[in-house]
Order: sequence, then structure tokens, then C-alpha cells
Amino acid sequence: MIHHQWENTKTIRSVTCIHTNAKKYKVSGSLTEGKSYELKNETEEFYFVIDNTGKIGGYYKEYFQN
Repeated sequence: MIHHQWENTKTIRSVTCIHTNAKKYKVSGSLTEGKSYELKNETEEFYFVIDNTGKIGGYYKEYFQN
């Protein structure tokens, strides 16, 4: 269960949230537009960042800019 260790792993890079206009799920409570987040892991479709709750969250890449 490697995802339990992501909070302690080295940050890959920083990504900036460009919008919180979600089509299906509410993300405005966890992400702030214009704020930079530490990228801990990524897949083809998702970024895994430490969000406003202080925990790892997986979000579509469309919310971020490198």
C-alpha cells in the first residue's frame, strides 16, 4: 500500500490549480484556485497532491497547470 507513504515522499514538482469548476464532484473545498500544491505522484489521468485538508488527494489533471 504505497499510497500510505506518499505524504512522506519527496515532492516531484509543484503544480498550480487553475480552476475548481468540477463537472461531477465538488473540489472547491479541497483546492483553491491560484494556489500551488506539492505533486507527490501522477498517473495518465490524475495528479496526487497534498490538498487544503493536509492529506493526499487525487484530482484530474485538468484542474492544474505545471
